Amino acid sequence: MFAGFGGFEGFQRPTRFNTQYRCYSVSMLPGNERSDVEKGGKIIMPPSALDQLTRLNIVYPMLFKLTNKRANRETHSGVLEFVADEGKVYLPYWMMRNLLIEEGGILQVENASLPVATFSKFQPQSEDFLDITNPKAVLENALRNFACLTKGDVVAITYNEKVYELHVMEVKPGQAVSIIECDMNVEFAAPVGYQEPQYKKKEETEQEMAVDEADFAPEGFLAFAGQGHRLDGKKKGTDPQPKALGGGAIRRGIPNYEYKRGKITFMRNVRRPQNNHQTEEDEEFQPFTGEGQALRRKGGRK
Repeated sequence: MFAGFGGFEGFQRPTRFNTQYRCYSVSMLPGNERSDVEKGGKIIMPPSALDQLTRLNIVYPMLFKLTNKRANRETHSGVLEFVADEGKVYLPYWMMRNLLIEEGGILQVENASLPVATFSKFQPQSEDFLDITNPKAVLENALRNFACLTKGDVVAITYNEKVYELHVMEVKPGQAVSIIECDMNVEFAAPVGYQEPQYKKKEETEQEMAVDEADFAPEGFLAFAGQGHRLDGKKKGTDPQPKALGGGAIRRGIPNYEYKRGKITFMRNVRRPQNNHQTEEDEEFQPFTGEGQALRRKGGRK
């Protein structure tokens, strides 16, 4: 029955939050140091912003579009607390660098509704990022302090008291996405300045490892040219004039092409002693064919 009274028919609350603030880094926030803000992607706003947002029909979680109109740069963030001084907003330092804004600059803040992320690709800005054992797990843990990602931003994460910067190369399904309670696939590009190691071809490696036999027996080399000495003072018969070995005098060993893995083969070169009285008709040597001698005869004493 109130359909025509005072024009209230079809009344809806406004859904737009658009306000300008003075922008400062977290280090300028009065009170104790807030290192948790620097490690994430959320800002601190004044209490009046919370009062205004509760009167609006906005979509939760609260996400905001931050714009520096002077430099024509923009990014997106969530909100951590509403404890800033009136007319001021505090940002992580890496976010201020993306916006190209100085301390006390004018920042446009408006609420935003972003799609849920399904894919993202990052490029580390230093090769030191390769030293991390499990980079995806480290990134997943660091992104818990973020609410959204914007393509083109350079975000900063902290691991083992060291800051790593990552360039957001791509996000899907939009230019800016929400990463709150999402299942997002992550990829990494090669770090800035990284060069793939140069692997040599197999043929080049074999040529470098090839050994020249002439290096072991150069022209004019005399092998074992010395003389031996006996303990009884007699001279050992040696060739007084050994022949010089040339580069082609050495023949390298022939590999065993019948080798099988797990099988041990002992190579022997047995030479029989030369006997002038032995002929080809002599019988072959048979071991253990002699007769034994007993000290005590059978059947009596000696």
